[in-house]
Amino acid sequence: MMERQDVARAVIYTPLMLYQFYLSWRYYNNLDMAWVTNLGWLVLWVSAIFGWLPMYEFKKKGGVPENQSYVNTSKLVKTGVYSIVRHPQFLAGVLICLGMMLISQHPYSVVAGIIASIVYASEVGPADKRLIEKFGEPYREYMEKVPALNFVTGIIRRLKN
Repeated sequence: MMERQDVARAVIYTPLMLYQFYLSWRYYNNLDMAWVTNLGWLVLWVSAIFGWLPMYEFKKKGGVPENQSYVNTSKLVKTGVYSIVRHPQFLAGVLICLGMMLISQHPYSVVAGIIASIVYASEVGPADKRLIEKFGEPYREYMEKVPALNFVTGIIRRLKN
């Protein structure tokens, strides 16, 4: 069940992201810098990976009861995408905002994207708190080993191990 703060954040970032989608369509490659637009598309593809893999990972390894949503995990998942970042879907939201900024190259998209990204990132703390309550000390240990959103650090750490 969503808490009041979660609903408030969704009420902020959802319209901002929709606005960014509109601006990306309306002002596609606004500054005529194709390489920036192409980078934006690459960022969107990366966001898709971080956005979709958690559904597969949780269903496969999270102890999700049959016919239940992937969010109904009973086991702490620390493999796959979760060995790189703790909150891949929040990261996907931030990357979508960044991708839209790069694709549109419009100042309003940059402002909307920064605000939406901050709101997405602000969900990490409350989510970690809920997961500590659910999984206890094993989640605290996991937090020490895996970054919340920094996938570059997560990949480097994973490659070292």
